[in-house]
Amino acid sequence: MSGLSKVCELTLYGRPGCHLCDDMRVALGEFQLQFGFTLRDIDIDSDPALVERYGRLIPVLADPAGEICHYFLDPAALARAMAMLPDQAQGKG
Repeated sequence: MSGLSKVCELTLYGRPGCHLCDDMRVALGEFQLQFGFTLRDIDIDSDPALVERYGRLIPVLADPAGEICHYFLDPAALARAMAMLPDQAQGKG
């Protein structure tokens, strides 16, 4: 993780007991070290608007710009999202 600062906060929308959510959270672990992001878990059942928006898509991984992927972690989509961040946020500035 040499020289990486906190890149950004990614959000994982899901619900307790969702095995796909658990799988994505585990898969994100190795990329968290590589890219230096923090992960915020949101239980969609805590907000009816989130249930309406994401209920059939979970897990959904999002960054401040929008959705990165859903159902399963897409490493290529995650890498593209991380590449779109400013250089300073990626620890290059």
